[in-house]
Amino acid sequence: MTNLYIVKNTLLIWVMLLVGCGNTPKKDGPKPLAEQIREAQGLPIRTGADQTDSYLWLLKDKKVALVGNPTSVIQNKQGGYTHLVDSLLSHGVALQKVFAPEHGFRGEADAGESVADSKDTKTGLPIISLHGKNRKPPQAALEGIELVVFDIQDVGVRFYTYIATLQLTMEACAEKGIPILVLDRPNPNASYVDGPTMEDEHQGFLGMTPIPLVYGMTIGEYAQMINGEGWLENGREAELTVVPLKHYDHSRNYSLPIKPSPNLPNDQAVGLYPSLGLFEGTTANAGRGTAFQFQRYGASFLDSTQYDLRYTPKPMPGAKYPKEEGKTCFGKDLAQVEIPQQVDLQWLIDAYTHSSDKEKFFLTSGFTKHAGNETLQQQIIDGMSAQEIRATWQDDIVTFRKVRAKYLLYE
Repeated sequence: MTNLYIVKNTLLIWVMLLVGCGNTPKKDGPKPLAEQIREAQGLPIRTGADQTDSYLWLLKDKKVALVGNPTSVIQNKQGGYTHLVDSLLSHGVALQKVFAPEHGFRGEADAGESVADSKDTKTGLPIISLHGKNRKPPQAALEGIELVVFDIQDVGVRFYTYIATLQLTMEACAEKGIPILVLDRPNPNASYVDGPTMEDEHQGFLGMTPIPLVYGMTIGEYAQMINGEGWLENGREAELTVVPLKHYDHSRNYSLPIKPSPNLPNDQAVGLYPSLGLFEGTTANAGRGTAFQFQRYGASFLDSTQYDLRYTPKPMPGAKYPKEEGKTCFGKDLAQVEIPQQVDLQWLIDAYTHSSDKEKFFLTSGFTKHAGNETLQQQIIDGMSAQEIRATWQDDIVTFRKVRAKYLLYE
């Protein structure tokens, strides 16, 4: 006990010397001690994939399949990134095939676009699409596989479909009796929990479980929740192993080194996605077809006198058919706004309020699938404020937090 006390206090003094302990207050107040210690030590976040010593032995002498995409990488000694496929093959792992989620293995397909099976041109490995005729790994494609590795960067929003792919992969593995290894990655939107909770009657590929829109968990933590809450079909449980992150907690900022999908090009877009993603269920444009995806919104049918921004969505990689294509959109530029630590409904309410044809604003089925209920659309139509609407979520969020606490791996 005495030695531990000395070590802790010596470290505290060292940190204070490094970060400063004068009386001049900082603009945003002092950082939490844990963060000061981490920054003083210079400990970078290490993803599950980076920690090869922790899992390569599990893959030895096994026929392995990978569920991955362009974000499935390992940081190399030169400061760059090596794809996990190349790393596993270089270590002699018997990698048999790759399963690819929405946007495909190379991440070039549009949102929602069907992706066909193919072959990786570099390695010759077969690529089985999980966003085409199959959303769940077919049992035939798992024949002979002895272990499945899942490594995809998520962004912590319920309707971002990678967590649905995780759940269906776990389900297929449980049915086949194949262990699944999840290599954890940081969630850039893990610092808060917010939004309406998915109702059972509206569950689908944009939300398969009763969780809030922003659920504040890494993909490894969420995998544990899927198992623990019995969300796999027929009450099955996957044989799950999670390689946890190092030097990470939910409050730590994380800048994604590789864009997780074609229309989330930077940290601003990722941070605004929980709020602007709801525009996917409307006829308005949220930046697709421009260089500022999920950093602006607008439409040709919004009141031009209310907006300074003018832009015209055009076809581009990852957005072949953007909403309002070729039309002058009137809207707001959010590329420089502070990222909210909640689901901000004000932008959605603003667009609806200034729409010239409110009856055509919501894509009723699409909006319900994104919101997780029919209530949110009606609340906006009825003129409720963002604050009033958010108040209606709180009981469900409190309930979810209690369940979530059982599966957290980090502070």
